[in-house]
Amino acid sequence: MGIVKISDLMHENLRVAGTALSRSINAQAEHWMRVGMLTEMYPDLDHREISQMLVRAELAGGLDVALAASGQLDKTAARVVGKH
Repeated sequence: MGIVKISDLMHENLRVAGTALSRSINAQAEHWMRVGMLTEMYPDLDHREISQMLVRAELAGGLDVALAASGQLDKTAARVVGKH
């Protein structure tokens, strides 16, 4: 774990969004980082598809950046989801 410095305005944005969505400031920041990372890796996907990818990744054991970067995230998650 490390410290990430952000502006006061971004901290306030995180506080407001986190409160509205029942997340801590840290959980909201991590959510936005995951969504942003996947949006950069998969620019052709919309928010709904990114959200579904995050749910599938969680079912497969969590978001693995190596799998996401290689394009294997959805294939691995689909195998896990198919077993349920």
